[in-house]
Amino acid sequence: MKIILTNEVSGLGAAGDVVEVRDGYARNFLVPRGYALRWTKGGEKDVEQIRRARKIREIATIEQANEIKGQLEGLRVALQVRAGDQGRLFGSVTPADIADAIRTSGGPDVDKRRIEVGSPIKSLGAHQVSIRLHADVAATVNVDVAAS
Repeated sequence: MKIILTNEVSGLGAAGDVVEVRDGYARNFLVPRGYALRWTKGGEKDVEQIRRARKIREIATIEQANEIKGQLEGLRVALQVRAGDQGRLFGSVTPADIADAIRTSGGPDVDKRRIEVGSPIKSLGAHQVSIRLHADVAATVNVDVAAS
């Protein structure tokens, strides 16, 4: 099935790319989650709009990405969340929570869609999170999750 990606999908492509995937993957995963649209002739107009929006949000050069990486890796991010007696969280820490915590601790604005959390953060303590800044540059940020 031919689809138009609306968000960046690891291993598949960036927003605005037209890719060919298996029918079930598109129908059951990508389209319902809003990562892609079905390709149509009229959808080609959407591709150009998505690419323009991506270019505005995108970090232009590798040097700029390395500069932001240096800022992020030197940053210690603290996050206050509600937790139970055993140190388990009520819910989990989302990429949006991490992006807000980076902003409040003096770091640069990071798009929540660029934050990759390996497994869901559901416990207190120190966790590492990866942030894709550019196709070739990724930063690792230490996040301290504490009870509020």
